[in-house]
Amino acid sequence: MTLLAAGFVNAAEPKVEIVGHRGASFDAPENTVAAIKLAWEQKADASEFDIYLTKDGKLVVIHDATTKRTAGEDKKVADSTLEELRTLDAGKWKGAKFAGEKLPTLDEMLATVPAGKRAFIEVKCGPEAVPEMSRVIKASKLKSEQTCVISFNADVIAATKKARPDLQALWLVSLNTKGKPRTADELIAKAKEIKADGLDLSATPAVLDKAFAAKIKSAGLKLYVWTVNDADLAKKMIEVGAESITTDKPGWLREQLAK
Repeated sequence: MTLLAAGFVNAAEPKVEIVGHRGASFDAPENTVAAIKLAWEQKADASEFDIYLTKDGKLVVIHDATTKRTAGEDKKVADSTLEELRTLDAGKWKGAKFAGEKLPTLDEMLATVPAGKRAFIEVKCGPEAVPEMSRVIKASKLKSEQTCVISFNADVIAATKKARPDLQALWLVSLNTKGKPRTADELIAKAKEIKADGLDLSATPAVLDKAFAAKIKSAGLKLYVWTVNDADLAKKMIEVGAESITTDKPGWLREQLAK
């Protein structure tokens, strides 16, 4: 049994969940098995990664709609089969030592999650991915509380909660919008409509202050934030009430917050 599992934690560390963004993506190629394994080595509490549905109905882990940025060749994920996508190298752009990393499948990423840790699955396409995602999660050995589904697409969250009410699902929202700023009341109303368990918001201190956060939490919603690679900003988000912080550098951020 680990010290963490036994309930012993460093008293200096703040009580906030540290989530690796696309794995430990500062140090390893994002959204790969190498990146998620490194996140666990860096003592992340959870790891986030993105999924798209392939042409043949499989779920592949990638952030963009095409493979050009992280795998060199320009293939549209939705128009490609999993077999075609698996021929690509998704690691060498980050360094020679990562050459040969494949675009992982959802089940491969879930298979890395240790006991007591969580996976954040960001659905980048639409609700059409929910049935296959639900099947893969069910086939994994993870407990329902070890899986959190997130998406900017409100319909995805609604579909997830309908299919798997036992899974935590949070609506992703950017507060960095031009024009009229988002209000807490507006976000709460939408979150309730789609039966979201909470909101996963951009760490935008100009909008997300203590009053904004208090409204969300008093509505019974979870409050998570993304993507924080600055220690002072992380501390500010903890002060306003964030329960979970997503970062490209989970190990580094934990060290900074423990100081």
